Amino acid sequence: MNTVPQSDWLTASEAAAYLKVKPRSLLLWVRQGKVRAYALSGTKRRIWRFRKEDLDSALLSNPVVICKPLPVRSGKGAAN
Repeated sequence: MNTVPQSDWLTASEAAAYLKVKPRSLLLWVRQGKVRAYALSGTKRRIWRFRKEDLDSALLSNPVVICKPLPVRSGKGAAN
């Protein structure tokens, strides 16, 4: 059997795919402090790595706020 151990660390592209967003959106969230990321040292450009646990906790820290539904207008005078 060929088993490759699953890495706990994700690249920016892998993390963005995991969250189903574009990599640019993910990196914006990193700059805004919404998502924890780890920069690799020794390179000219920053190369980011992410942990699934951090991505999950970022999602769960801001639950969706449920608002009251808007009132429905009657059919009279509505634009068609």
